[in-house]
Amino acid sequence: MTHLRPPIGIALVRDAEILGAEPYFHDLIVGIEEVTLPEGYPVLLRVLATRAEEERLYRAWAGSSDVTGVLLVDIDEDDTRPALVIDLGLPAVVVGPPVAEELMTVWTDDDAAMGLAARYLVEQGHAEILHVGGPTHIRHSLSRRRAFEQSCAEGDVVARTATGDYSRASGRAATAAALAAHPGITAAVYDSDLMALGGLDAAAAACIEVPDGLAIVAWDDSTQAQLSTPPLSAIARDTRAVGRLIGRAMLDVVAGAPVDVRHAADAALRVRRSSSRDEAVT
Repeated sequence: MTHLRPPIGIALVRDAEILGAEPYFHDLIVGIEEVTLPEGYPVLLRVLATRAEEERLYRAWAGSSDVTGVLLVDIDEDDTRPALVIDLGLPAVVVGPPVAEELMTVWTDDDAAMGLAARYLVEQGHAEILHVGGPTHIRHSLSRRRAFEQSCAEGDVVARTATGDYSRASGRAATAAALAAHPGITAAVYDSDLMALGGLDAAAAACIEVPDGLAIVAWDDSTQAQLSTPPLSAIARDTRAVGRLIGRAMLDVVAGAPVDVRHAADAALRVRRSSSRDEAVT
């Protein structure tokens, strides 16, 4: 039996209820532990209310032997955490865009994935498209929005934007408000599967047929997306494979390997009934 070592810490500033319904981090942690558990490193997840609490936790972890290292997620604009963990000497992997040359980084190309979704909707003939994104202080949310707007501009279509908190309720509220303000919207892409399910709720409440009146594309494929009515088209990536890449990066940091930037495999678009009238699509 492998002797357990101090865990790899992940601190998330999220609403615990939203996190419990969101499959992404569950699958990510499963992938990480597929690599790290055989070496004795489990993952410790802490859910916190504020960034200030998160930074206090890093200081406490750095002053103890409670964790082997940390994963920095949801990188903000002007994020202070990379400099903090460097100053604390706390081993870390950034999960997101490169922000410090001193830190190992695992990066997924969100711009390319958003371009894939937006161009698909443009090619389907939609002239006014909505993006319901996550909080824009998070760099990947802002990056996705910019990529969405650029793709719409290149396709000469109108880009509408709204913001949610990744929850189903926020997706519903953002979609309802956008449709009321801009009745020309005929398609929407969402930054999470839960917000896309909220988009389905809003369409149903407004008696709008999906996909005839509103085509919907979700971010991150999931069982919930596949089993919804209709099934959701989705940006799909192998989240467990991303987790394994992160796990290997963390083990390399612990082993003192040179710092680099590691790129996850590109995402794909899985087209289902929520965005296609093609009878061959499930």
